[in-house]
Amino acid sequence: MIFTETKLRGSFIIDLDRKTDERGFFARAFCQNEFRDHGLKPVIAQANVASNAKKGTLRGMHFQYPPAAESKLVRCTRGAIRDIIVDLRPESPTYLEHIFVDLNEDNMTALYVPERFAHGYQALRDNTDTSYQVGEFYTPNAESGLHHDDPRLGLIWPLPVSVMSPKDQAFRPLSEIEEEVKRRMSIAMAA
Repeated sequence: MIFTETKLRGSFIIDLDRKTDERGFFARAFCQNEFRDHGLKPVIAQANVASNAKKGTLRGMHFQYPPAAESKLVRCTRGAIRDIIVDLRPESPTYLEHIFVDLNEDNMTALYVPERFAHGYQALRDNTDTSYQVGEFYTPNAESGLHHDDPRLGLIWPLPVSVMSPKDQAFRPLSEIEEEVKRRMSIAMAA
């Protein structure tokens, strides 16, 4: 695997190190030792898949508060997505900054999302599937989210939103939840 750290410390773009021959290629997509060597959480508590029938479908911006904060390893297995993460670590110099990565079935690139980040993506093609391994169990009383078009975040989605869950649509603006986010995402709470 080829690990490239993004400007958001602890988040990585992970490309496959393909071994090619006449059959095609072989590549490792996950290795606890390599993740540990890069300071990443090498634990998979759950493996999830999502299918998005219609391009423009938006999922996010999801996160869980500590002590159930999630790390994620996200890969697009069919179609294409624009994946966006937002740093919610109040002590971080990149607090509230974001990056995006285009993941698709051709590049097979993955995005490692550290704990205490919000995560969301938009399907760029019909019939797009994603796979993600999560480092913590789904904990409904710890889950929350950010509104996908909150002006404070400045997230750019490439397509008009065609489908979004009512839960995701109901996320409140950062101006209403920022104090709670800062308090619950602090290092003291995460420890």
